[in-house]
Amino acid sequence: MATNYAEKYSGAVDERFQQAALTNVAVNQDYDWEGVQTVNVYSVGTAPMHDYEMSGLQRYGNPDELGTSTQAMTLEQDRSFTFTVDRRNYTNQMMVTASGRALRRQLDEVVIPEVDRYRLSVLAAEAGNTSGAIPITQNNAYESFLEGVATLKDNKAPTGGTFAYIGSNFYKNIRRDGSFIQASDMAQQMLVTGQVGLVENVPLIFVPVSYFPPGVEFLITNRIAAPGPVKLSEYKIHDNPQGVNGWLVEGRLYYDTFVLDNKANVIYVHRAA
Repeated sequence: MATNYAEKYSGAVDERFQQAALTNVAVNQDYDWEGVQTVNVYSVGTAPMHDYEMSGLQRYGNPDELGTSTQAMTLEQDRSFTFTVDRRNYTNQMMVTASGRALRRQLDEVVIPEVDRYRLSVLAAEAGNTSGAIPITQNNAYESFLEGVATLKDNKAPTGGTFAYIGSNFYKNIRRDGSFIQASDMAQQMLVTGQVGLVENVPLIFVPVSYFPPGVEFLITNRIAAPGPVKLSEYKIHDNPQGVNGWLVEGRLYYDTFVLDNKANVIYVHRAA
């Protein structure tokens, strides 16, 4: 008999994922993959401005056909895990509790970190703006961050929905940077999972250095740039399945992350190498 984790325990798995994942705020759910594996996004061009003419038959200018482009977003990350818990070690009640805790541990220590690392790797690889190979020090941390924020503003990133992901080296150095305004950082209320402050109205989210691709010091992104669909998220505990006297735990996550071609310019990554 299969027991759904969300039914067996009060905290639903999807809710657990939403609460614990550090990158949920950096992606959007603006597109619907229901019933399909691929979503096509169509981009339509714009027309230039002209001086209005007071005579003739083309007073508004010569009309040009608007160009279009298509971006196909195909889900490819179909991931799973499985493990067993034998009945021999504990009584029935204790064993069910152990199975549930083991599943939560799997989510917290394996599943969610994998999704966070994957999303950050996609954002870094597809970023429309990147710094030169400039190591972060206590003398340039704040200035380097301002450069990233200014770049996104120049590219017309929306005022809201911008988040920065920082590693330990950047965090330590910006805290020692003499140009850094203390009042704009730690005094802010922590509203985002993992947030350690607010700089230039951009929340800073601390992530382990292992979450970043090699050389990345920090990454600034706006959620409009990246759809991050999770199409299938299913976790089950099977009680006494065939061949196992105990519990078989299985999980599957079908997801992906994409950067829209026309929105890559609102992502900025600073690399040290």
